[in-house]
Amino acid sequence: MGALNPDFRFGNFVGSIVQLVLFILAFVTLLVLPIIFFVLFFVPLPVVDGQVLTPYLFFSMMVDPSRTIPVIQFLIHTDLFRAAVFPGFAFAALIAASTIFLERKLLAKMQLRVGPLYAGKIEGIFQLLADGLKLISKEIIVPSGADKVIFWLAPIMFVSTSAAVVALIPVAPGWVAADVDVGLIAVFAILGFFPLIILLFSWASNSKYPFIGGLRALHQMVAFEIPFLLSALPAVIFAGSLNLSNIALSQNLFWNILVMPVNAFVFFISSLAELERVPFDLPEAESEIVAGWLTETSGMIFGLIQLGNYLKLYALAGLFVLLFLGGWYGPQIFPPELIPGASTSDVSLLRLVALEGLYNPVTINSIFWFTVKTFVVILLMLITRGINPRIRIDILLHTGWYKMIVLTFINLFVVLTLIYGGILGPGGLISVK
Repeated sequence: MGALNPDFRFGNFVGSIVQLVLFILAFVTLLVLPIIFFVLFFVPLPVVDGQVLTPYLFFSMMVDPSRTIPVIQFLIHTDLFRAAVFPGFAFAALIAASTIFLERKLLAKMQLRVGPLYAGKIEGIFQLLADGLKLISKEIIVPSGADKVIFWLAPIMFVSTSAAVVALIPVAPGWVAADVDVGLIAVFAILGFFPLIILLFSWASNSKYPFIGGLRALHQMVAFEIPFLLSALPAVIFAGSLNLSNIALSQNLFWNILVMPVNAFVFFISSLAELERVPFDLPEAESEIVAGWLTETSGMIFGLIQLGNYLKLYALAGLFVLLFLGGWYGPQIFPPELIPGASTSDVSLLRLVALEGLYNPVTINSIFWFTVKTFVVILLMLITRGINPRIRIDILLHTGWYKMIVLTFINLFVVLTLIYGGILGPGGLISVK
């Protein structure tokens, strides 16, 4: 073990902690509380539990736990909460962070390495926090001759586009940030922006390796775009709707993967190509073009692009679950009441802990199964990185333009046969009741 730093003093350490606490208190007192008071007194407040929410009613609800539940009920059903917290950006970012840690540990075990270990007592659990702080503190280097406006805007556009895809993914009946009738078309329309953003960013870098990587990304995504869309078409035909929630609801009797396994396989492979993951990581091939279109990234520009990539990974895994794995359907494992008898108790705190009025066993069960299935799909996507080599670009293009399209048409004909034969689909012998 190395010796301790001779300049270290425990008193200085305690002093820095006290200073940090005082800074947080001053920040909350001078900035956060005035903003809260301004909102409460000058912004029109909504109706909660049949009463107009006044500042005095708000603070009384904060003191009385039993009266806090109506406020929480109102907040969690607002569009802002669903877009920013759950099932929107914050929920997807949490899954993305978990995926990064899982990937690093999983690949380390597969390659007989240790992986992240020291930042955190349990398997390096704080390595994500350490890496985030490192990226925030690192200098952002902009190449000379680069188009600075596009170079700065492209990573923000990348994360925003990923968040837009996440907003269309439902995690339970009624729980989606943007529930549109043509949800599946909207997903593919938004995914079409990624190659343009990558190409713009690689061009703005004013460097040959990023531009080569950007061109590779454009060719790769275009090659797999058609089989990507065609592989999802039979699920739309079965459901009779382009709405992602309706597609999930149409699988209450059986999962689509049972009758369209080839389409599920093509969709999974196309998702890997869309995500630029091994074996389709040609746009970032380290042994050929340094780091591809990411060569000139540094600091939080790199961090934003990685966040966007893992948000996109979650979105495509969730889309796979909705199209082929029955969405949120699964055995009911949550009890009808979180704490039996809490609703008849006079103890306000117990009613709050029991989430009376908030706890819905069907919704919680749906969210649980959707999350579990999504993590299973993500795990399969991660495993491919540890067991497959990178393929050549000519094989990649041949696979996308020829093999995948042929496979999707074969399974599409099978599905159409079952539908026109009156076996499956709306009005068939086996249909949604």
